[in-house]
Parts: sequence; C-alpha cells; structure tokens
Amino acid sequence: MLNEDVTCKFLRYIAVDTASDETTGTSPSTAGQFDLAKLLISELKEIGIPEEDIFFDSDHCYIYCRIKASSGIDVNTPKIGFIAHMDTSPEAPGKCTSPRFIENYDGKDISLGNGKLLSPENFPDLLLYKGQTLITTDGSTLLGADDKAGVAEIMCMAEHFMTHPEDLHGEIWLAFTPDEEIGEGTKHFDLTRFGADFAYTIDGGRIGEISYENFNAASAVITVTGRGVHPGDAYGKMINSIRIAGKIDSLIPDSERPETTRDHEGFFHLTDISGATEKTVMKYIIRDHDIDKFNEKKSRMKSICEKVMSDNPGVIIDADISDTYYNMIEKIIPDNTAIIDRCTGAMEKVGITPFTEPIRGGTDGATLSFMGLPCPNICSGGHNYHGAYEFICKESMEKITGLLIAIALCQ
Repeated sequence: MLNEDVTCKFLRYIAVDTASDETTGTSPSTAGQFDLAKLLISELKEIGIPEEDIFFDSDHCYIYCRIKASSGIDVNTPKIGFIAHMDTSPEAPGKCTSPRFIENYDGKDISLGNGKLLSPENFPDLLLYKGQTLITTDGSTLLGADDKAGVAEIMCMAEHFMTHPEDLHGEIWLAFTPDEEIGEGTKHFDLTRFGADFAYTIDGGRIGEISYENFNAASAVITVTGRGVHPGDAYGKMINSIRIAGKIDSLIPDSERPETTRDHEGFFHLTDISGATEKTVMKYIIRDHDIDKFNEKKSRMKSICEKVMSDNPGVIIDADISDTYYNMIEKIIPDNTAIIDRCTGAMEKVGITPFTEPIRGGTDGATLSFMGLPCPNICSGGHNYHGAYEFICKESMEKITGLLIAIALCQ
C-alpha cells in the first residue's frame, strides 16, 4: 500500500462500517470503529512510523501518532496537529461498498440509483466540478467523506513525509477519533498524549473552506405536567399537557427556526416531542454565533415557559437548559490568527482559493480550543454529508493532501 494515492485509501476506508450510535451507551459506540482503527495503525506502521510513536487507546478507540521533526530542525518550530474522525453519521447506512465514479463530469443530472437523482438544480455546487472526477454513492448508503476523506488526506500526508525526508518539517501529530457524529469525539481525548501546539480538524466541506467560528450551543428539555382526567368527566379538571406544549412552541417566531435562518443567524429547533395528556416532554436545541444573542435565547426560552405556566393555572412546566459547546472564535481571534494565516498561505501556494465559512453547528475543534488546543476546521472536500446524495471530487482530495503537506512544511 506504499505510495498509494488518496483515492485508493479513501475507497478502502469507506468500505468499513463505522456508523456511530448514540443509543449504545458505550465508548466507542460501535465496534466497527475499532476495525478502521486497527487498519489505520497497521498502515501507519507500514509507512515506517516506529511503533513507539503510535499510541492506541484501546479502551476508547483513539489513535495518537507522532512524526518526528526533520533532523536539525529548530526546537522552537511549532508542533502541528491534524485530526479527523473515524465514525460516520448514523442517519444513513454507513458501509459504502459500491461508490460510483463520474469522470469528466459534464454538469448534468446524475442518476445515483435507488430512485435518487443528484442534480445541479438542487445541488448547485456540482457545477464547480465540471470536467473533473466525482465520487458518489449508489443511492443506498452515505459515501463516508465525512470524515473518511479527512482520514485519507492525513494518511497520505503522513506517508509523504515518511517517504520524502528531504521535505523539512517540525514535529507533526496525528489523531483519529471516534463518535464525533454523536457529539462525543473529544469525550476521552487525551491532550497530554497529543503533543501539538495547535491543530486543524480536517472535517469541513468544499475545497478552500476554513472555519474558526461555530455556534454557541445549548440543549433544552422542557417537561410539561398537566392533569389527566377521563375525557367524559374532564370539564374544569383536565389539563392536556400536549396542548400546553403546543402553546410553548407557538411563541417561538417562525423567523427563528433552522429552516428560515442562515449564515450567522441563530435558531430554536424542536427536535423531539413525546407525551400524553398527563405529561409531555419537548427537546430543543438552541444555537447562536453571538454569545449575547445566545444567552438571550436561553433566557427567552425560560420566560416563554414561565408565561405559559402563568397563563394556565395548574400546569407545571420545568425547563432544563444546559450548554453544550461554545464558539471557538474567542480562542482563535486575535491571539491565534497565525494559525489561520498559515493555512490560507498554504492554500494559495497549492492553488486553492481560501474562503472563511461560519460553521452552522459544532466541531471537535471548538471543544479542543476550549480545552487549550487552538483548533480551527478546514476542508476535506465533500458535499451533502449524512445521506445518499453525498459526493466528493477526486481532484479536491488530491489538492487537500497537498495542502496538508504545505501547512506542515517549515516556513
């Protein structure tokens, strides 16, 4: 497998089913993630990385790997980390054994199979890749570019430096993590083991993307307790918790929902509701890039619950709101702008046009940044993650591999 291109690695990795599962209660959440981890460790050894420089957390399925600095490099040269996650989203089948290649893409509709049509009308980014080679699904699974493209690009970078000792670099650290898709990618991440001064998660989308801001995030569990009475004898007695829950949701403006917001606009998102007359439980996620607007949204959620409870005597409403993660921008700007400059400069050197994109979600890099490891997120090249319409451009993966090499080279 030495001197293998990034596409070959990518195809091998996506054939391993690593979908995570938030219902198992284990860490990692699924056994398939161990299968990919063992494969990666074997390949790291094959390219020449000494066994003592590879550490596998066999309890929680984290891989940490060091590539020693080139001989004679200044000890003050930054130690740079690259991180990708091994799991795929549980929202669609995660073992892609029948990917399709669309060579010299002509800009027209692509029939994936299984009744799925990948069309520029619905997915205009397809037109960015006319004349290039696309890798798609067969319509029955996700592709797995999130984040096996990132894994493959990092592995190709590692092989480059192990086989090209003339390319001088400082100490490089790699990490491959489990369960990012269920929000647990950093749950057991060992910063004392990972020796980088700063890092990049290779877990973004379109080529050229670099992100150093993400949502502030909270979850809200709202429990509405009404009064269950036989409907034939309910007059003046029954309090239907389901209807009260509807009143709560009706007080959130339609303009502050995920389907009506974009860019830096935050939202309230009702993700689950279940119950009966006596008791109903609603689950929301609350998001905003701006910390003041984020705090206002949390306060408003509580105020809405208090108002509805006041307007409906006898009902009890409990709002349990807890923060999940925060916007990493405060850990990147202004103190660590050099990390961004290093990446954008490397993009320009390898012919990639950089652009910044606020993440409308979270990233392991945000959590790691607040743990003390500044860690913006950069492109891995894929589109339409988490479903059968996912695709990636072969040439993008090749360029991004070159980008990672350029980032790590001594400057």
